[in-house]
Amino acid sequence: MTCEIVCLESISAIPARQWDDLAQGNPLLSHSYLEALEATHCAAPRTGWAARHLALLRGGSLRAAMPLYAKNHSRGEYVFDHAWANAYARYGMSYYPKLVSAVPFTPVPGPRLLAYDRHDQLLLLEAAKQLLREQGYSSLHILFPQEDELGVLQQAGLLLRSNIQFHWQNPGYRDMDAFLAALTQPKRKKLRQDRRRVSQAGIEFRALAGPQITGATLRFLYLCYMQTYLEHGNTPYLNLDFFERLHDRLASAMVVILAERAGVPIAAALNIRHGDRLYGRYWGCTESIPGLHFETCYMQGMEYCIAHGIRVFEGGAQGEHKLARGMLPVRTLSAHWIEDPVFGPAIADFLEKETPFVQQYLNELMEHSPYRTP
Repeated sequence: MTCEIVCLESISAIPARQWDDLAQGNPLLSHSYLEALEATHCAAPRTGWAARHLALLRGGSLRAAMPLYAKNHSRGEYVFDHAWANAYARYGMSYYPKLVSAVPFTPVPGPRLLAYDRHDQLLLLEAAKQLLREQGYSSLHILFPQEDELGVLQQAGLLLRSNIQFHWQNPGYRDMDAFLAALTQPKRKKLRQDRRRVSQAGIEFRALAGPQITGATLRFLYLCYMQTYLEHGNTPYLNLDFFERLHDRLASAMVVILAERAGVPIAAALNIRHGDRLYGRYWGCTESIPGLHFETCYMQGMEYCIAHGIRVFEGGAQGEHKLARGMLPVRTLSAHWIEDPVFGPAIADFLEKETPFVQQYLNELMEHSPYRTP
C-alpha cells in the first residue's frame, strides 16, 4: 500500500486516538498535551514554536508521525546550541529557522519517531530532511529521543550529542528513612538538617493528584510558576489556560506538591506521572524560606515515589546540586542533521571532541556519589 507524508501546522489536524496509539501512552507526548500547548498559543509561531508535524498516512490512516516545530530561537529546548548559531552568524549565515523534534519546554526523554517499524521511522527522517531543503531550514534536531531510536537516527546520518541529567532511582525503599540510610553519613546529616529546618518553619506538605487538584490549586500553581520566571528576568512560557486545559484533559497524570503554613499555600510544584516514572516539571513560591525549594521540588517528589512504588524521579535538566539530594547523573542524547556542507563536518568534529569530555564529567560526578559503598 502506498504511503503519503504530509506536513501539518496543527496537531488538531491529526485524529487524537491515532496519534495516541503511536505515542506509547506517554502523557507528555499525548495529543492532549501537545494540542493544549498549541491551542493556548504557548507553542505557536508568535512564540517561536511553529508546528510542522509530519504524518505518514496509509489508506487514510495514520501509521507514523513526528512532533516537529520550526524554531527561530533555541529557547525552551535544554540542548544548548547557541555556539553553533553564533558560528553561523560570524560567517554571515542564518542558523534560524531550524527544525526541532521535541516536546516544547520539556527536557524529558521519550519517543520522537512515532512508528510501528524501523522502515517508517526512516521515511519520517527522510521527509524531515526534504522539508528542510524545500523550506530553507538550516538543520534538523531530534531532542531527547529514546535509546531504541538511536540506531535509526545514526543510520539516517544524524550526529549524536551527549548531555547529562540527574535522576533518582527507587530500588524499593520502604520509606524515606530507608532512602536516607543508603546515603553517606555527611549527606544524610545535611539532608535531615535541611528537612528539619523547613519543618521548624511550620511548613507542611500535601501531594494532590487527579481530581484532588482544584481550580484554586491550579491558579496558585500558575502564580508560583510565573513568579519563578519573573524573578530570573524571563518571560513565562506557559499561561493559566494551559494549566487548566492540562488538568481538564490529563488530570490523572498530574501530581501537585503543595507547601502550606497554617493552611495557607506558599509553594507548589507540578509533576507528571507516566507509569513507573515521575517527571518534575514546574515550581515556584510566594516567599523565600531556606530549603523550601529542594524540599518541594525534590524530596517531596521522592517521598511520593516511595509511597506509590514509582521507580524513577526525573528532576529536570541540569543541576549538580541534585547529586547531594540523591540523584545520580545519567546520559541523555540528541541527534542533529546539519545541511550546510561546511558546517556539517565542522560540527561533527566538534561533537567528536566534546563527547569524551561529557563522559569524563559523568565519571567524575559518579566518583562523588552520595551513596554509601556496599
